[in-house]
Amino acid sequence: MEHKVIGMLGCGNVGSGVYNLLKDMAEDIAHREKLSIHVKKILVRDITKQREGIPAELLTTSAQDILEDEEITLVIECMGGEEPATTLMAEALKRGKTVVTANKMAIALNWHILHNAAIEGGSGLQFEASVCGAVPVIRVLNNSMQANRVTQVMGIVNGTTNYILSKMTDEMLPYSEVLAEAQALGLAEPDPASDVGGFDAAYKLSILSSLAFHARVPYDKVYREGIENVQVQDIAAGKDLGYRLKLLAIGKREGDVVDVRVHPVFVPDNHPLASVGGAFNAVFLTGNACGDMMLYGRGAGSMPTAGAILSDVIYALTQPEPKHPSFENKNTLHPSLSVTDNWQCGFYLRFSAMNRPGVLGHITTKLGQHGVSISSILQRKAEGEGDVPVIVITHRAYEKDVQAALKEIDPAIARVGSALRVEGIE
Repeated sequence: MEHKVIGMLGCGNVGSGVYNLLKDMAEDIAHREKLSIHVKKILVRDITKQREGIPAELLTTSAQDILEDEEITLVIECMGGEEPATTLMAEALKRGKTVVTANKMAIALNWHILHNAAIEGGSGLQFEASVCGAVPVIRVLNNSMQANRVTQVMGIVNGTTNYILSKMTDEMLPYSEVLAEAQALGLAEPDPASDVGGFDAAYKLSILSSLAFHARVPYDKVYREGIENVQVQDIAAGKDLGYRLKLLAIGKREGDVVDVRVHPVFVPDNHPLASVGGAFNAVFLTGNACGDMMLYGRGAGSMPTAGAILSDVIYALTQPEPKHPSFENKNTLHPSLSVTDNWQCGFYLRFSAMNRPGVLGHITTKLGQHGVSISSILQRKAEGEGDVPVIVITHRAYEKDVQAALKEIDPAIARVGSALRVEGIE
């Protein structure tokens, strides 16, 4: 039996979940892995706060009690946020301690700092739980797809937004009402901006695309658009046309050009991601050898995240040498790649058009002048004597061509109500 001593930075919902899961799984881990794991110290802000199931003698308010303890060979970071988590993790790595974290912000923004600290200290860095909680997508990319050239990673990586959009779709409720309900249920934060604004998903896409494409894709290269302006009428129209609206993190690579973006997307009803409802996560991968595959599961919550963290701990402690990504890791886009801001996809365009002859001709002419081909047009029933809702679905078109065409459509004839991207269109 091999005995290992570890420390923890932070003991909130996730941290306490990790400790209690480790206690619960101790016999199983010992039997399966011939490994005994002992938590020696846990860093907390308030040492007087009662924490169920966690002995008070383990708690400390000094990070140095963990960083300077040579018996501790692995540190679990459960603090969250960029700082002081990044600084403490870097210090631990430089001292030769392997770090396991679920901190997507710290990894996405400061991966290069942590990577270099790991190299300097000859230590390991594991972060499976930073993306999609219990869904082992990072392990799959690192250990199961070495014989593949990954060309696409596309996923529902934020449970809060997927819950909101699923509820809006199933019950035809407005965004504000569903958000308030999600907050009441604890599925959305009091300040939901990180989730609904797409920031959380963008952090995760930076990590996933870097691993998938074996080259650093910094967070600031990810195009981001949230769900705050999504309208129920568009969800209803998309549903009638055979689509479901999802907030997707999309990473695609073609040659040396990558396309990385987070925004609402209509996906066909028959696409695997369309059936992912509620607060669940899923990641759809495409490789040249394996073809398409999808990983699905719970992306957040104390125990799913704790399970992913503990799996990383066991993995790290049973490896013959420390592990961390092998690609050159700097805070800039890898020099071999370029990021496009002019991707191709289908588009859903909703107009409020005047009820008179020639309006559709004006819309189609402007789109055609910019090379945008129309797949279908749907005219919805007007309410009263007002404008007529007209919905246009395009074939695959360039982002900039569509945006340029929309700017030239006379708002006195047809106002643009919404423009959403569509996947799965040729």
